[in-house]
Amino acid sequence: MRLLLFVFAYLLPISFAISQNVIDWNPKYELQDSDFQASRHESGGNISVYAACTVGFGYQMNGYQFMFTKNFNSKVNTTFTRNASYIIAADTISRDKLLKFARAEFDLSELYARKFRQLMFEKKNAFSDPNFYQKLYEQIHVELAARNSQLSLDTNAGLADIRLKEQHEKILAEIDALADFCKECKPKKKKD
Repeated sequence: MRLLLFVFAYLLPISFAISQNVIDWNPKYELQDSDFQASRHESGGNISVYAACTVGFGYQMNGYQFMFTKNFNSKVNTTFTRNASYIIAADTISRDKLLKFARAEFDLSELYARKFRQLMFEKKNAFSDPNFYQKLYEQIHVELAARNSQLSLDTNAGLADIRLKEQHEKILAEIDALADFCKECKPKKKKD
């Protein structure tokens, strides 16, 4: 019993620290400068930002459960990892612009998570193979990478703040248009 208590007491802080390192996307939360905790190696006036945003998917169910499951929204996560993210900027103005760019990237990741949820909802049927999502997941990641790259080019990685604001507003409007595909939502069934 003591050993069990010791293991629990030892693992609890580790698990708490790991959970504090990852931020789940939430429409009410905006990334803060303090969320960028990776080592910052500042060098000769270079500026850069890396927001470790991820669209993840995983489920565990038996074949019977899988056959009758259509809504996988809760199985798709958009996360930001604090200790893998950084901002390097010489001044506060540049740093603020890079932070806004990272916020747009995080929202862009959620947009593509919603697109993935929508695709799965539309493509899944009772006789789908349990690995039906793999091609869809790959497709979404290719589209997300291309759009993220274009966002970076169009806004000079956030330094063109007016263009970034326009692009970010467009991303948020697209997220709103896919409201049925939020993580907690239950999409409406199509009426034929």
